[in-house]
Amino acid sequence: MIKIKTPEEIKIMEEGGKILADTLFAVMDAVKVGVSELEIDALAEKMIRERGGEPGFKLVEGYHHTICISTNDVVVHGIPTNYRFKEGDVVGVDCGVFYKGFHTDMSETKIVGKASEEVKRFVSVGKKALEAGMEKAIEGNRVGDISKAIQDIVEGKNGYSIVLSLVGHGVGRELHEEPEIPGYLTKSIAKTPLLKKGMVIAVEVIYNMGGADVVYTEDDDWTIKTADGSLAGLFERTVAITGNKLHIITK
Repeated sequence: MIKIKTPEEIKIMEEGGKILADTLFAVMDAVKVGVSELEIDALAEKMIRERGGEPGFKLVEGYHHTICISTNDVVVHGIPTNYRFKEGDVVGVDCGVFYKGFHTDMSETKIVGKASEEVKRFVSVGKKALEAGMEKAIEGNRVGDISKAIQDIVEGKNGYSIVLSLVGHGVGRELHEEPEIPGYLTKSIAKTPLLKKGMVIAVEVIYNMGGADVVYTEDDDWTIKTADGSLAGLFERTVAITGNKLHIITK
């Protein structure tokens, strides 16, 4: 069941989204050569709590960190470790905030220091796909409009791969709610859910430089990597459907 939020609830989510966005962008600035994944995790938790929020991911059963971190071939759900970032690493950080009863969700990817033009292009494509997908997140469109916009840029124009087993989602009192928001089309757009006023969704671009297949390669039951060892990227924003203009909750 798709849960519709009231204007008052969306306002609360905006407050939580501001905490999350401020935190994530500060964290991404701190991702530098020599800094560890665990140091980034600690910074994120400190900032969220100082602003009156709670780390949303710590409310997920069995998960004990504020962020998930995706370094190089890690696609999603990477557990922070003592690994220290090196020049050229591609680092994605996924973070959530729980504030006054509501979750918000957001992720961003960056290159540490210098990298090849190919890697720069790969990361820039994810950003462009996120922007294109979000622009379709307005009342009267359908989930498939978002999916197509993302897939057209990642796969159609650039030849990278959308990860088929991982998708965006509704978000609210639960971190993951209906509907699913895939970054690809599996059916005609007309058969996908209608975007209605009051829906709040996490638009998510999860993609690989190589093939789409992913695997669990660690013993932690969380970390998902590319099957072929290629680079991965992820970009995500929480968006409210409030009319015919884009309304980003995690600004």
